[in-house]
Amino acid sequence: MVEIIRQKLDADKTALKGWASGGNDWTLDFDYVVPLLHLASEGKKPLLLIGTAFLFVHLLDHLREHGTRYKLPRGSRIVETGGYKGRSREIPKPELHALISKYLGVPQQHIICEYGMSELSSQAYDDPTQPSRILRFPPWARVQIIDPETGCEVAEGETGLVRVFDLANIFSVQAVQTEDLGIRRGDGFEVIGRAALAEPRGCSLMAV
Repeated sequence: MVEIIRQKLDADKTALKGWASGGNDWTLDFDYVVPLLHLASEGKKPLLLIGTAFLFVHLLDHLREHGTRYKLPRGSRIVETGGYKGRSREIPKPELHALISKYLGVPQQHIICEYGMSELSSQAYDDPTQPSRILRFPPWARVQIIDPETGCEVAEGETGLVRVFDLANIFSVQAVQTEDLGIRRGDGFEVIGRAALAEPRGCSLMAV
């Protein structure tokens, strides 16, 4: 996914600097990431930084402990993909975005939220210029917010389980029933967490 973004943006290179340790705990290569942020903040070329919520927490904690803040160049973007999964303490999304803006110098309207999973070929994104963080899939995918007791769609503004139909899932299942909780918002949705007693799932838990 990141390589396709790099090609579309005609960027010089990409680097994956988050990985799972032997204990299956995710960490960042601070020796690479911090100098990169320093160089980027001194230059004029925009930086695109993509990461899970828990890796951003690790980065923000590191910057806070070292008393370091950056101001990334104009046009830089942050893509936050959610998914704490017990890998760090959880921070409410507005607070997390405020801290990202504070320590990386990127306006909150330039922080984009992504919702995806290894079982889907498509991802949903929000529009950070809008007051509410409503996620929307591309036209070939549809989302339903389902009442877990009836299996029917909930009404506008109500909460249920997120179900996704993805026509890009060729040679795979086209419907995925998740245990993520979402609020129905027109043709989009908000994610508010996991259902009670739901098993933690995600590609970040599969690395060994």
